[in-house]
Amino acid sequence: MSDRPPRGAGPAGDDGAGRTRAYVLHPDLRAAGARRLPGHALDEALALAAALPHLDVVGGEVVRLARPHAGMLFGSGKIAELKARFEEAGIALVLVDGPVSPVQQRNLEKEWQVKLLDRTGLILEIFADRARTREGVLQVELAALSYQRTRLVRAWTHLERQRGGFGFVGGPGETQIEADRRAIDDEVVKIRRQLAKGVKTRELHRAARRRVPFPVVALVGYTNAGKSTLFNRMTGADVLARDMLFATLDPTMRALALPTGERVILSDTVGFVSDLPTQLVAAFRATLEEVLEADLILHVRDIAHPESEEQAADVVDILESLGVDPSVPLIEVWNKIDLLDADRRAALLATDARRPGVHAASALTGEGLDGLLAAVSEALGEERVHEVLHLGFGEGRRRAWLHEQGVVTAESEADGGFALSVHWTRRQKGRFEAI
Repeated sequence: MSDRPPRGAGPAGDDGAGRTRAYVLHPDLRAAGARRLPGHALDEALALAAALPHLDVVGGEVVRLARPHAGMLFGSGKIAELKARFEEAGIALVLVDGPVSPVQQRNLEKEWQVKLLDRTGLILEIFADRARTREGVLQVELAALSYQRTRLVRAWTHLERQRGGFGFVGGPGETQIEADRRAIDDEVVKIRRQLAKGVKTRELHRAARRRVPFPVVALVGYTNAGKSTLFNRMTGADVLARDMLFATLDPTMRALALPTGERVILSDTVGFVSDLPTQLVAAFRATLEEVLEADLILHVRDIAHPESEEQAADVVDILESLGVDPSVPLIEVWNKIDLLDADRRAALLATDARRPGVHAASALTGEGLDGLLAAVSEALGEERVHEVLHLGFGEGRRRAWLHEQGVVTAESEADGGFALSVHWTRRQKGRFEAI
């Protein structure tokens, strides 16, 4: 994508409708091994910024850098050029699509006289705007606090004041920073305690499902790949589905009847994105526990996107970082085939027919969903066998795992331990032997 100059703007960085005028910069550091072409990366950054309703994104551009400058990120000539442009357009917020150190942020804000957010800060803002459930709000707060702790700026307004001089060792500035770190740490502890209650509640729900062992099928994928649209199409639900990054954050679960008559639980999860902030991965780990517990994963891909392969690689990286069991079967859903031209569509359908574990479909039109549901039935229809296990009294963890999985059909006490009759799949047996 080419550079986008900002439109004309009025004073005070406001578009007249109460929205803040913003401009997006994507630092092009291809030498660092970025997967994306800079133009596509800028498009995604612009779409992220547009996801916030209180921003008026007036333009964006790629800034090519041989290396980041330690104190200011960009070179002096580019900084001066951008300063003149921002002043002329009335820009009040600059969004840098990449990491910005606290020192760089402070220096650029001072030089440009604007507010500045890096990619992590922008995604946190989006999540804060979209979170609806109590747990979602808490998870965003936890991620934001973890991020702010490294910066101690903006959200904690009393940092702008210095403490009175009472002879504290290290001076008032250092004392204040340490006090605020403690304040943030205290808030983090409180939020984690509240989130732990939600984790226990979900664990109770999962335990109840194991007693009526419906398999769990988790939808994962890059943000805006069409997961929620597919979820609605398959279950008849009315989860918010819009052509917007991170349209939904809170996980949703619904029962789904397969063509064989078997019932499964379908779980829709938050979308992934490249360079997902580590604070968010950690904070939303509890929400993504359903993926870790899933019997089958449907990886939904926007096959019409020019960087579908790169997006898929980012999703795989995040799944690995979450610790998803590689033995869990995974089906790739090549979504949005309705957006392809006739030649690409024909080639894709031919590839679909040749590759197991891949299904081309359109969540919008319903095309290909019958084949996808049949594939889900086949993947979950793994043969189960009856076996008798003998566990010692000291193997309580392995015994508890069997009961959690709902595979125990009978149990009795025997010499030195327990005799358990189990009805399980080969994959469950492999996971048990790994304990």
